Amino acid sequence: MMDTTTPTDESGFGPIDTPTFVPVDPDFATRIRDSFVRQSFMATLGVRLGTVAPGRCDLLLPYRADLCQQNGFLHAGVTAALADSAAGYAAYSLMPADSDVLSIEFKHNLLAPAVGERFLARAEVQRAGRTIVVVQATVFAEADGRRKAVALMQATMMRMAVASG
Repeated sequence: MMDTTTPTDESGFGPIDTPTFVPVDPDFATRIRDSFVRQSFMATLGVRLGTVAPGRCDLLLPYRADLCQQNGFLHAGVTAALADSAAGYAAYSLMPADSDVLSIEFKHNLLAPAVGERFLARAEVQRAGRTIVVVQATVFAEADGRRKAVALMQATMMRMAVASG
């Protein structure tokens, strides 16, 4: 067991708590898979749904030359779409069954040219309220078995109640 009162580095601060979440809908993963198959834009890009867990979602994209900009890098619009959708599904995993999710704001930072054989967008919820969820997403490029972060996104998602029936 870790002693959380003992500083772990020269800053004098102890371990940082990472958020853990319990979904209000035990069938959240099925709800996410069902929603994802209706995402025609993700299908057009060739994105696959990866790991889904409470407060987390991974999306996977193989390299495609037709998704690149003039210098051969994956287009920034594609990295933004990957990060945004991953963030939305990470938030959606914590919402009630009678919900839908909508992006209401995001900031997308490009860190390096997106060059790789495949790409991973990993999104993790940082704070989940009843209506608003803050999510961070990282887009990684993988080449020769090594991953490199190429983009970061901070996103705010909103829960929308869906009328049943």
